[in-house]
Amino acid sequence: MTNSIYQEIIDPQNFIKNFNSKAEFENWLWLGSTKDLEGTLSAFEQSEMYEICEIIKGVIRTQMKLGNQLILSVDRTQWRTSNLFMVSVIWAKRAWPIYWQFMPKSGNSTLAQQKAILRPAIRLLKSYQIVVVGDREFHSVKLAAWLEEQKVYFAFRQKRTTYIKQMGQDYQRLSEMGLAPGIQLFLTRVTFTKAEGFAQFNLAAYWQRNSKKKASNEGWYILTNLDNLAAALNAYKARSGIEAMIKDCKSGGYNLEECKASEERLSRIVLLIAIAHTCAGLAGQRIKRQGQQKYVNRLKERQRLEPRHSNFWVGLYGQTWVAGLEFCEEWVQELMRIRPNKLPFFHKGLRAMSLMQRAF
Repeated sequence: MTNSIYQEIIDPQNFIKNFNSKAEFENWLWLGSTKDLEGTLSAFEQSEMYEICEIIKGVIRTQMKLGNQLILSVDRTQWRTSNLFMVSVIWAKRAWPIYWQFMPKSGNSTLAQQKAILRPAIRLLKSYQIVVVGDREFHSVKLAAWLEEQKVYFAFRQKRTTYIKQMGQDYQRLSEMGLAPGIQLFLTRVTFTKAEGFAQFNLAAYWQRNSKKKASNEGWYILTNLDNLAAALNAYKARSGIEAMIKDCKSGGYNLEECKASEERLSRIVLLIAIAHTCAGLAGQRIKRQGQQKYVNRLKERQRLEPRHSNFWVGLYGQTWVAGLEFCEEWVQELMRIRPNKLPFFHKGLRAMSLMQRAF
């Protein structure tokens, strides 16, 4: 019975009635991949709904194009005795790991190691406009000069003790610039460090304004070749996605810190986690855009402005929610039989289930 109702719901002639307008249907189409859209197009073509087919074709033609900007975050984290060095693509406030290495010793990475891990990622994504971001471990002006040669943009946070020289002025430390809460500035053609032989870059400086609830202890000094303050700050702010991703892989999701595998096996586990994390994030985004996350998690707590759970969390537990139907399908059928007055609500739940299944 449940299966027949589900098939009736997803029939193109009935399914299109769930949308109040063509614009709402088009927004739903954007939730799917190109493969999903091609399958949807085939179903509507079989139903001879050619006007709807043109809408689907339009979305397929305007999928993400090569040449768009991609932010790559480079970071290093210590997992037990393993020192993991990784490059990730930032997407929706989360990071997708695309390349990683276990370093032979603890401590900061060297310039040679930084080039070695960035080179494959840059080669892989050469068709996009790449912006590499990193914290103060990657403050080296030599790394910036190398990325400039690769025609890659960058935004690296600098230590307060770094020396700079503006045109017509003497060298000074960044800490001597007078940056204070609520101040931001952008300087062009700045010489970083006293070493000779390097091109001049731009400096973006920013110190968040203090508020009653939150006070910032220090400002940001960012070495960049981006051409304006907003672009540099937006790129560097995106770096927080890799910290959120690391939390997802540890206590916030896959509990990787409890893994006691060898470094070789741990590398394979990281690969599986990278794939699973990406899939969960994509699924969670689709569920949220469908407006069905209320079936998975609490939408908002009192006095909380942001959603409680990330795309990753919604996708991770949304799959569990969908799988749970297998164990209670007989109960659902019995409830639908004995409570016919509640059928509209059951149908609403089944529609949510059908939409959510399309997210995976």
